[in-house]
Amino acid sequence: MSSLSTAPRASATGWLTSLSVPASVVLSFAVIALVIAWSLVPGRFTSQNPFNGVPAEKLLAPSAGHWFGTDHLGRDLYTRVVYGTASSVQSALIAVVIAAVAGGFIGLLAGFFGGWVDIVFARLVDVLLAIPNFLLAVIVVTAIGFDTTNAAIATGISAVAVFARVMRSEVIKTRQATFVESSFLLGGSRWHVLLRHVLPNASRSILPLAVLQFGLSILVIASLAFLGYGDPPPASDWGLLISIGKDYLKWPWLVYAPAFVTIATVLSVNRISRWLRKTD
Repeated sequence: MSSLSTAPRASATGWLTSLSVPASVVLSFAVIALVIAWSLVPGRFTSQNPFNGVPAEKLLAPSAGHWFGTDHLGRDLYTRVVYGTASSVQSALIAVVIAAVAGGFIGLLAGFFGGWVDIVFARLVDVLLAIPNFLLAVIVVTAIGFDTTNAAIATGISAVAVFARVMRSEVIKTRQATFVESSFLLGGSRWHVLLRHVLPNASRSILPLAVLQFGLSILVIASLAFLGYGDPPPASDWGLLISIGKDYLKWPWLVYAPAFVTIATVLSVNRISRWLRKTD
């Protein structure tokens, strides 16, 4: 009787354990939620103006009145970081969408149709992979113009090959599955099988990669802004804030504050991506 009563309890405990989320993942989600809130409603988190400063309060150290200190023009650095979040997050999202859509489309066609289609797209992907991502992003943004949107487009183009290769691998694996072969035998057309069966199953691996690429895109876009390929001042992109702060190294919070926010965001995104891969 006791064994019968403890069996359901053990099963329920195992089910709850399988649903548990590590504390590091919960913290990562909290960081990303805060960053997203900053990007959507920055005015709810600070009442100060990100562009107008008080010259008498320039280069103040972090304090209760100025959490991240002030810059060389007396502007509150915390406010500048909060308002710069929207540009950084939106640019990274644009980059991920471009990379996922273009790369996923290339990988889907190459893996499903094979033959000369696979050969052509494979050579294109090889060319893209032969060029370092950041160098390719610099080349593209130089060609289309210097601003944050163009930097996002350049970052997305530089990541197309990664999504194409992953998607192609998943499509080839899915195409060999029994249910796909059965669909062909039942008279399903190529496009029906592609859209109905192959695409939904092969695209599951794209989500963890897209989350990971979101963090990488933030880094690349911040690096481009640091080098002057993004929006000019008085914009407050994270990379631009770090670039401006490097000229005032006697006041290190000008670099540390935006750098810390950037690093915390990227590490949180990477942790979530690893967790999604394990739970997939």
